[in-house]
Amino acid sequence: MSWTQDLTMGMKFAVGGGREGWTRTLLTAVGVGLGVALLLFTTAIPSALAARDAREDNRNDFGAIMIDKAAGNTMLLGVADTVYKGADVRGRLVRAEGPDAPLPPGTDALPGDGEMLVSPALHKLLTSDKGALLRERLPYRITGTLGDAGLTGPNELAYYAGDGHLTLDETGVVRRITSFAHLPPREAMDPVLRLLVVIIFVVLLMPVGVFIAAAVRFGSDSRDRRLAALRLVGTDSRMTRRIAAGEALAGSLLGVLFGAGFFLIGRAFVGDIDVAGINLFPADLDPSAGLAVLVVLAVPAAAVAVTLLALRGVVIEPLGVVRTSVPRRRRVWWRVLPPVAGLALLVPMLGKGRDSGRFNSTLVIGGSVLLLIGVTALLPWLIEAVVNRLGGGSTAWQLAVRRLQMTSGTAARLVNGIAVAVAGAIALQMLFAGIDGDYSKETGADTSRAQMVVQSDFTKTRMADALRSTHGVRKVLTVGRSSAGGAKGAEETSNVYTGDCPSLRALATLPSCKNGDAFITVGGWDDNLTKIAKPGKRLFISPAFSGGHDRTLTWTIPATTRTVHVTTDPAGGPVSGGMLLTPGALPALRHLPLVNTDYITLDPSEPDAIDLVRNSAAKVNPLTSVDALHEVREDNRFASVRKGLYIGATAVLLLIGASLLVSVLEQLRDRRKLLAALTAFGTRRSTMSWSVLWQTAVPVALGLLLATGVGLGLGSVLLDMVGHSVSVDWTAVAAMAGIGGGVVVLVTLLSLPSLWRLMRPEGLRTE
Repeated sequence: MSWTQDLTMGMKFAVGGGREGWTRTLLTAVGVGLGVALLLFTTAIPSALAARDAREDNRNDFGAIMIDKAAGNTMLLGVADTVYKGADVRGRLVRAEGPDAPLPPGTDALPGDGEMLVSPALHKLLTSDKGALLRERLPYRITGTLGDAGLTGPNELAYYAGDGHLTLDETGVVRRITSFAHLPPREAMDPVLRLLVVIIFVVLLMPVGVFIAAAVRFGSDSRDRRLAALRLVGTDSRMTRRIAAGEALAGSLLGVLFGAGFFLIGRAFVGDIDVAGINLFPADLDPSAGLAVLVVLAVPAAAVAVTLLALRGVVIEPLGVVRTSVPRRRRVWWRVLPPVAGLALLVPMLGKGRDSGRFNSTLVIGGSVLLLIGVTALLPWLIEAVVNRLGGGSTAWQLAVRRLQMTSGTAARLVNGIAVAVAGAIALQMLFAGIDGDYSKETGADTSRAQMVVQSDFTKTRMADALRSTHGVRKVLTVGRSSAGGAKGAEETSNVYTGDCPSLRALATLPSCKNGDAFITVGGWDDNLTKIAKPGKRLFISPAFSGGHDRTLTWTIPATTRTVHVTTDPAGGPVSGGMLLTPGALPALRHLPLVNTDYITLDPSEPDAIDLVRNSAAKVNPLTSVDALHEVREDNRFASVRKGLYIGATAVLLLIGASLLVSVLEQLRDRRKLLAALTAFGTRRSTMSWSVLWQTAVPVALGLLLATGVGLGLGSVLLDMVGHSVSVDWTAVAAMAGIGGGVVVLVTLLSLPSLWRLMRPEGLRTE
């Protein structure tokens, strides 16, 4: 018979073998389907992120060209972004200056004065009890919702509000534009981040391939008995193997259909999922046609190849299969070749570091894959070598050990996916920990001096008074800034800071201070400016930004003015050289428009203090910059890569748990007669339960031990590649191994009800 006929016959056996045949095929299909679904999600990620970026680019206004004069096609736009309970809220204030003013994506018309268009997620929040404080901050009347074209995802909080009093200013907070989609130049991803992305894809996809390979071999023990029966009716060994491959092909083809179904079901709910701040529309998940076809063709082909490879060393005879006798000892020499070859591919890139250009992606992928394949190659040998030396102990232990001695290969297949995932996770954790310092920078902020900073630009407001009266605020230090020169309109100027004594102490070390004092600063980031600030020198003081004000004050520096050394402000910003003035030193200065900065100390007992401060600032000026201070700030690209890893790791963990559960249930079903017989002989239920637990725990422990070694090795190589010294966070390594072990223990516990059901005497019945 031909290959096609043999495969077709195997497929007929798979779907026409009665209830047992269908059950076996369905289990295979579910296992394969879960892997296919994750592969389809993976192939859809590039297009999903591209669609998300395209919407972001289409509404971008940061690169807008400044237009000097109003026209029929211009619009004033102010940036009013804010944060509510840790969630970013994108806000824009708009005012049309003509009938042809540009429309933001996702809108049909601009909101009128006092009106607001909101995203569906923001509308839901504002109309709920959780959004009470945010409603105070956004007092506009909601007149419509933003369409998908104007949002990065269905859960994004965004709004456009109309403000009839919006005017152009010099600070850039309000701009005059004629269109959207003004794109600032994008920065290329540096080599280390590209390496990190490549490793993430390898680590996340390797367990998927391992699980698919294991799923196509579900029911291998009962299949061996069927193959022996085929030999009895006259098939030769090659034909028998091809028929077995046909059975696997049927399960994998059905698995591809299941995978497509799982993908469509999962895609329908993706809009409700928000992982690490990333949210997508279901329509964004559109797999690339070429990659989807590759998955559909590769999975069945892999099923046939894996089955033929697994049966290559099995002698199938009419009276049984050699596998049921004592198996030949596994050889180790060829199993070390994949990791050795992987290291050989990575060695040429050792020590390159960030400044040596790009890493060869092909070598990185090949080397990492071979190292992780080494886990799957070495684990069966390791389990066999260990369990063959085990013996004695309780009845449950002996049952578990004997089962492992007979079917160590099955146990290895069960644990391979977990081991590969843990090895990759440990390597990634080491790489993340090693390069974290390169992408997480200290801001210089001192959160013991202030927890928030408010900059109210040059508009003359009562911002400080509003902040001081806010519930949850303990202290407000206010510093105003203006500009001084030796002549009117001079190019060489010095900064003049004004505030009360406690506020000025936030900028400099003052020996003593009282109202009416003035100080000349030294030690600032630009001490050249202090050369015009000398006692007896006549200064011309003007607003830092004109804001339409041409007023200039004339002031002579008193002879008693002292010199002080500046420090960094509470926000970590450098203080330039110049003058420090208390209000009494130049009373007329309070009539000049100043750039005001407020440093705020919060009451830690008020959980909503940050949002209350933002509300108070927004009531005075909705365009005010309000920031919570952080001592460490993470690079946005690095944070995005980390978020992507969280999403992928979550999906892989779900796949691991679901696939393991299906695999354990399949093994229990395959041994139902044995379990029922042991129960009939008086074996206690607790003994059987512990036996199943030990059968899982021993391979898992060995797999995690091997995974830890391989993961540490791969992580060390990757750190050397990026030019970092090797360091191991053993707590994190233990956590990675613990998560992997915990998934297996949870799956085992979930399988116990099925075990107890199969232990009933009815399991001895046969057809």
